Amino acid sequence: MKAQDLLLSSALLSLLAWPAQAQDIYKCDVDGRTTYSNVPTSKCRKLVLDPVNLAPAPKAARTPTPSNFPKVDDQTQKSRDGDRRRILETELETEQKNAEQAKKALAEQEATVLPSERMQGGGISGGKVAERLQPYKDKVALHERNIEAISKEIANLR
Repeated sequence: MKAQDLLLSSALLSLLAWPAQAQDIYKCDVDGRTTYSNVPTSKCRKLVLDPVNLAPAPKAARTPTPSNFPKVDDQTQKSRDGDRRRILETELETEQKNAEQAKKALAEQEATVLPSERMQGGGISGGKVAERLQPYKDKVALHERNIEAISKEIANLR
């Protein structure tokens, strides 16, 4: 019944939002359920609704920047931008080294088969290997995403 009430409420809202169809709306109580209708019955009462204002809200006036607002001169801003670029480039180098180490660790783990991963017939249990390798794969993926994000950030610098 909740879905039905929701449907009726949305129908009511759509009727209210359409001023061309200015009709009376009635709230009805039928067997303990509230319904809305544009047709009055003995169990309905007329709703008195305020008209819907569809005019756009007035735009806020732009206030000028106060004269005492702190400003940064061009040289200071260039210095800050240079510092930011150096920091991001250092982070990128570090992340690339970490990614290489993670890839190396993954390759070592892929080359290793633990005794618990061997099956009785001499084969290898793929599920156990995949489960063991997943954290290494996740670490590689994390570093690759970080490299991509830092590279994007560097590309966005002025």
